[in-house]
Amino acid sequence: MKTVILGGTFNPPHIGHLFLAEEIARQFGYERVLIVPSFRPSHKEVEGEVSPRDRWEMVVRSCEDSDILVPDDCEIVRGGISYSIDTVESVLKRGDVTGKPGLIIGDDLFRSFPTWKNSGRLLELCDLIVAHRESPQRLDYPYPHRYADNIILPISSTDIRRRVRSGRPWRWLVPPGVYRYIEAKRLYRS
Repeated sequence: MKTVILGGTFNPPHIGHLFLAEEIARQFGYERVLIVPSFRPSHKEVEGEVSPRDRWEMVVRSCEDSDILVPDDCEIVRGGISYSIDTVESVLKRGDVTGKPGLIIGDDLFRSFPTWKNSGRLLELCDLIVAHRESPQRLDYPYPHRYADNIILPISSTDIRRRVRSGRPWRWLVPPGVYRYIEAKRLYRS
């Protein structure tokens, strides 16, 4: 299957993540998008009291009504620091990927790409798809990549956590299953 990977903290997953995943799949002809929550991200701390298992459960609920978004727990199962190279190699070992998988990277992270673990090998194994997150313009990078023509939705997990904590509206920024999970578990309250 022609596959693209969208990794992240997903703390919580929101409609911006899902919209971007589907938009890139349609633009580049991918048959499925693996949504991969990190166990422990290499580039930032996970804020709040939310466990990797909670973030995984929210990702599962995010993908419930989609025929192309597929939750993948390889980083949660592996544990430790989550590196993209380990995830791509894990996905390739399964043997169900047609051609090179894609890897979605936000333009905010692409600048630091040379510092990623085994970045050269990553370029050999997958196609980098750069998504607009900060800049509506295409930024110039010296590594092979394709740029998505995506809109930037002004939604962030950080803002959603703040909204939940402060009692401000946030209900429609996340999929229904994620909303129900956050409410049932009383996440992001402290």
